[in-house]
Amino acid sequence: MQKERAQIRLFSSLGKGTGDLIRKLGSMALFFAEGFCKIFRRKQTREIINQVFYIGAKSTNIVILIGLFTGMVLGLQLYYTLIKFGSEGVLGSVISLSLIRELGPVLTAIMITARAGSAMAAEIGILRISEQIDALYTMRIDPVRYIVSPRIAAAIISFPLLTAFFDLIGILGGYLTGVLLLGVNAGAYFYRVQSYLDIVDIRGGFIKSLVFAVLVATICCYQGFFTHLRTDSYGAKSVSLSTTSAVVMSCVMILVSDYVVTSFLM
Repeated sequence: MQKERAQIRLFSSLGKGTGDLIRKLGSMALFFAEGFCKIFRRKQTREIINQVFYIGAKSTNIVILIGLFTGMVLGLQLYYTLIKFGSEGVLGSVISLSLIRELGPVLTAIMITARAGSAMAAEIGILRISEQIDALYTMRIDPVRYIVSPRIAAAIISFPLLTAFFDLIGILGGYLTGVLLLGVNAGAYFYRVQSYLDIVDIRGGFIKSLVFAVLVATICCYQGFFTHLRTDSYGAKSVSLSTTSAVVMSCVMILVSDYVVTSFLM
């Protein structure tokens, strides 16, 4: 009897958790749809430019730094792996394919989430608990159009551009390690990069970056916008928990969606 009750409680908790997850995903999907449709309303250009500057331009330095050292580490590790098979001449192609197809979009998205995504969630959360969003409703200003839509648009613009920066700097970092430090032929390095890269690989990397942009912007804005509905805390603590949830959930969804998109693109 006790065993049957334990099984019932287990299935009940699993069903409740699954239902909550489906409801939350549905709410986020509707939230994104509303915010995306309102991008095309009038008087959005200036705010979108401001958000592109904040999300994109201000993230350039950290993306370039991470891209440089990622390429250098790849060059170092892959050289000592390929040399065991006498294939160090293909170092350039392996580095470029690894960066463009996988590491570039993923690491760029995670870096932007850490720097700009957390700030988005915290800023919108503070607007919510300080009742400034309610004030916008009172003034008959749509807060989704005014707050959320420019951030979604800016993320869609910024993520592919920063991914391209990351890929380029990563390939140059691999050049520094492989050619200047380890003695790989420079002509062979860039020839392999050019000959093995295809437009399909580049297109796949940009598709991933667009998917990550939508996920990160939606999750971070959603967590901040509905901070007041949290049941585990209130006030300033709810903002901190919403920010933490936004970053963790965004990073998890980046990796999950990376697998899903890769499986479709293969």
